[in-house]
Amino acid sequence: MLKTQRTTKETDISAELKLYGNGKCEISTGIGFFDHMLEAFGKHALLDLKITCKGDTHVDFHHSVEDVGIVIGSLLKETIYPVSGVERFGDSVVVMDEAAVSCALDLSNRAFLVYENLDEKGKIGEFDIELAEEFFRAVAMNANITLHIAKIRGKNNHHIIEATFKAFAVALRRALSKNNRIATPSTKGVL
Repeated sequence: MLKTQRTTKETDISAELKLYGNGKCEISTGIGFFDHMLEAFGKHALLDLKITCKGDTHVDFHHSVEDVGIVIGSLLKETIYPVSGVERFGDSVVVMDEAAVSCALDLSNRAFLVYENLDEKGKIGEFDIELAEEFFRAVAMNANITLHIAKIRGKNNHHIIEATFKAFAVALRRALSKNNRIATPSTKGVL
């Protein structure tokens, strides 16, 4: 279990991550819907994840969501690289009732995010929908992964965002799948 602490004037976060876990999560960010999404992410990625975030939620949820993404991305980067003996690429399409979201990713050690067709405005509970993109940007940039997420269809924002977190989780789990035939998954010889 890898541990980290990140403290700024806006947030105080402690986190633990076990890359090959059982999906056991203990999440407390003070943002109910976000906690639910992080639990879904850990469960479907089969990561053990423990996060406590005390943020300036009296301002809004932006700093907490983005900083949790920074912390998760940093922990992933520390545990993934150098990449060896894993598939490297992963993808998934996750459906939740009428919603379908695709995610494809590359453990490339190069940060990039494509986030398409998920520009719904509004809130789910008190959670601003636009914060989902901020979370995934922070994860991708700090984990040094190339991440493509696209809504295929959907109308219910809760379903769309939940399918997004689950699609990312499944794609990450698949990219991290062990394959002893792959020493270094790159023609360059290093990632």
